[in-house]
Amino acid sequence: MYIDSHCHINFPELAARLPEMLEKMRQNQVSHALCVSVNLPDFPQVLALAEAHDNIYASVGVHPDYEDTPEPSAEMLAETAKHPKIVAIGETGLDYFRLTGDLEWQRERFRQHIRASRLSRKPLIIHTRSASEDTLRILKEEGAAVQDGGVAGVMHCFTESMEVALAAMEMGFYISFSGIVTFKSAKDLQEVARAVPLDRMLIETDSPYLAPVPFRGKTNEPAFVKHVGDFIADLKGVPSTEVQRATTENFFRLFQIPG
Repeated sequence: MYIDSHCHINFPELAARLPEMLEKMRQNQVSHALCVSVNLPDFPQVLALAEAHDNIYASVGVHPDYEDTPEPSAEMLAETAKHPKIVAIGETGLDYFRLTGDLEWQRERFRQHIRASRLSRKPLIIHTRSASEDTLRILKEEGAAVQDGGVAGVMHCFTESMEVALAAMEMGFYISFSGIVTFKSAKDLQEVARAVPLDRMLIETDSPYLAPVPFRGKTNEPAFVKHVGDFIADLKGVPSTEVQRATTENFFRLFQIPG
């Protein structure tokens, strides 16, 4: 079985066809999915999905791309994360690609999430784009690394260099690959995926975005994570069952879910 470690099935594109989407997960041997929060106003939808379905989990957090939205505090996030179906803090991080100007507010929001992770002992879901140096620096400054008393987490939808992957793994983070790894243009990322050990890897869809080949350009959904896993198995020259086993075990271990 495969697991989609990062999706947004509360978004309208998928929420409107939830029963069909869940059935397609079953047909494609995708056993579980983590529905990831991007802001506080929509968080109740995320949690409701997790509460309604045994195989859906939730996170709580505010994405770095959301400017005009209620800001979370570390204490509020940690208190909310006490819910048994909330298994992570985020997604959080830095994005210098979509937003420009004075982004100190983004860095402060990121710090609040890291502090919430330390308070709650729930792992972080990290979004970083054109900001890897500051992302790694703030993670270290705030003690997100396992060796500094943090619980680390996952670098989601990874598109950075092998150097960034190594630095993140040294702190205890897992590396998660999305449908981007299947794109013909993603040769450098494919080399990173080939090099990242299976015991440090997760797979995801980030649906409804970034559908993998052969569905590129269409609405993505958790069932398609199978194609990410199968592609990585081919890259590594191992049976797909090996990728299934490793990424499933990693998911349950990282998010502290009884297997």
